[in-house]
Parts: sequence; structure tokens; C-alpha cells
Amino acid sequence: MARPDKAAAVAELTDKFRESNAAVLTEYRGLTVKQLTTLRRALGGNATYAVVKNTLTAIAAKEAGLTGLDDALAGPSAIAFVTGDPVEAAKGLRDFAKANPALVIKGGVLDGRPLTAAEINKLADLESREVLLAKAAGAMKAKLYQAAYVFTANTAQAARVIDALRQKQESEGAAA
Repeated sequence: MARPDKAAAVAELTDKFRESNAAVLTEYRGLTVKQLTTLRRALGGNATYAVVKNTLTAIAAKEAGLTGLDDALAGPSAIAFVTGDPVEAAKGLRDFAKANPALVIKGGVLDGRPLTAAEINKLADLESREVLLAKAAGAMKAKLYQAAYVFTANTAQAARVIDALRQKQESEGAAA
């Protein structure tokens, strides 16, 4: 490639790194074009998957202020730039890698922090954002219910004691 083409490619990669909240580096050696197309569809609108040159990617990552990717940039590389939920994209990549062992997850970046392949697999094991938010809301609701019960317990107990005293007086009055 001519120098201006390389500069344009670096600028495009730098923009993608800055616009995405996560990026996952993979090795695609041994995958067919059809399999790569299937992977792109599996990622959906959440991420874009592109084959990249390692040297240009390293330059773009440095320009975007990302560190820790140099070790993963060896061999044929492709990057999934995640703009949506990183858990969903990690699950898509992990599931595709299970079905197609030729895809190897090498590492990545999440919100500027480098990730290893093991950390990306842990990220894929998380539940979706909606499920985690629902669980948090349920936990907060339960704590509020417990607090309301504690605050009303003394009043309810006092009412039961007064009612028992009233019934006792009525039974004593009826016996006399």
C-alpha cells in the first residue's frame, strides 16, 4: 500500500477504537469466507468484525491511547469492535469459537483496559445487562419491603396487644 493509504487505514482504525467501548482481537486462520460471514451475522448490530494488519493496528491503538495489545497482535488478526453490550458480543464470539475451533480469541480492550482471553470468556459468562438490572431492582425491592416490615412491626404488635387486652377485659366482664 502507498503511504497515504496506510495513513487513512490507521486513521480509520483509530476512530473505530475511540468510538467503540470494547474491542476483541481474534485469530481467524483456517476459517472460510462463509464462516466469517456467519460470525459477522452472529455479532449483529452490536459489533463490527474486520480483518486488520497488525502493524497498522498497533499504531492506531497507540494513537487511540490503548495499551496492552502488542502481545496479541501476532499472526493473522481480526478485531470485533463492540459498540453495544460487550457481554453480548463476547458471548457471540465464544459460542462461535466453540462451534469453530479455528477462531481463537487472543485478547482485547474494555473501556481502555486490556483484557486477556480468559477475562473475555469470563465476560461472556455474565448474564445480559437487562437480567443484571432486573436482579438489582429485585434485591432493592426486597430490602425496601423488609424495611417497611420492620417499621410497621412495632405498631402491628401494639395493636395485637391492645386487642388481646380488650378481649381479656370483655371475657372478664362477661364472667363477672
